[in-house]
Amino acid sequence: MYFDPAETLARPELEKLQAERLRAVVKNAMTSPFYAERLKDFDPEDIRTATDITNLPFTTKDDLRGQYPYGLLTRPLDEFVRLHASSGTTGTPTAILYTQKDLDTWAELMARSMYAVGIRRSDVLQNLSGYGLFTGGLGIHYGSERLGCLTIPAGAGNTKRQIKLIRDFNVTAMHIIPSFALYFAAKVREEGYEPEDMPWKIALIGAEPHTEETRRRIEEMLHLKAYNSYGLSEMNGPGVAFECIEQNGMHVWEDAYIAEIIDPATGEHVPEGEIGELVMTTLTREGMPIIRYRTRDLTRFLPGECPCGRTGRRIDRIAGRADDMLILKGVNIYPMQIEQALMSMPEVGQNYLIELFREGYMDQLRVKVEIKDEYFVEDMRALQGLQKRIAARLCDEILVTPRVELVMHDSILKAPGKAVRVMDLRDKE
Repeated sequence: MYFDPAETLARPELEKLQAERLRAVVKNAMTSPFYAERLKDFDPEDIRTATDITNLPFTTKDDLRGQYPYGLLTRPLDEFVRLHASSGTTGTPTAILYTQKDLDTWAELMARSMYAVGIRRSDVLQNLSGYGLFTGGLGIHYGSERLGCLTIPAGAGNTKRQIKLIRDFNVTAMHIIPSFALYFAAKVREEGYEPEDMPWKIALIGAEPHTEETRRRIEEMLHLKAYNSYGLSEMNGPGVAFECIEQNGMHVWEDAYIAEIIDPATGEHVPEGEIGELVMTTLTREGMPIIRYRTRDLTRFLPGECPCGRTGRRIDRIAGRADDMLILKGVNIYPMQIEQALMSMPEVGQNYLIELFREGYMDQLRVKVEIKDEYFVEDMRALQGLQKRIAARLCDEILVTPRVELVMHDSILKAPGKAVRVMDLRDKE
């Protein structure tokens, strides 16, 4: 029933293991330039229990950017075999580097996660997620292979090819982002197939926030069971927390991570069951350990035990963000990235508006851009060329191609006080 005995450790045994690993990870982290300075007055031997983690300082996204590219490494560069990074060409990205041992540990956690939802080595898994610097594709891929599944790295898009592969190779499990899952379900019917006649049984969904209603709609439209997951590149990628077959919250793999939930304003722990900001610490990563990372994701610990018997604490689905980050098609986007790209172009005026909207079942991004008077000409070919150049420039920066709408100078309504840069129209259209 379980992939790893660690999944059912008694709480006292699990907490003892966490304390041992926390001491070890702090000692290891202090060999990196960043933590050597940050923790210079801290003695790892002062850690007696996992709760002593509150004596350690937080690590933030700005810290990771400030230490780019090598400031958090605890091993020589020639011991690292993989790099994943956030989007960003004008601003400083965040980069996460992995040793071979780190990749092996990550694959084990992903295999454990997939086993928890019923996937076995006899299954065929098709990965409909993007590969590359995004951790979702390769994380799921290596976990699937570690579990022993026949794994198809189909990547994103190309619906007809996806359907053919699924039918030809009797695919029983898929990894797919929620918005594409809804779109895909509609396309399957357009191609003349009924979802209930397809071989799939399980979908792994994640990478973008979604509601319980969205999950249920995916299950109804595709005639399968859809399981929620949580991960972030700073903690390896997917496989930080995962649902089991009970669909009763996501189990945090507490032998590999310490999870805390804090008040975003005070930094203090919130009572169990209350929503706060998730803070994560790696316990098993050797090459780039990260301590008390403020994810900015809002969630809560779920009280009680799960009927599946796993003893790790469970978190609820992500309720939102404590900052202004957007997540679209599995890609993390900061409005500031868009602003930096736009303001680097001489034709662009001073105002712009980012709109999130839904087209069918797919979330889309539209950027309205004010153009300086001298560039807003009657030549349609010139305007279309400018529109394409702006879209390409934004895609280079955020890795997603937005719809770009050019508007005249001073035509975007200005709000009193702080400028409104983002409008979410997804529940209004």
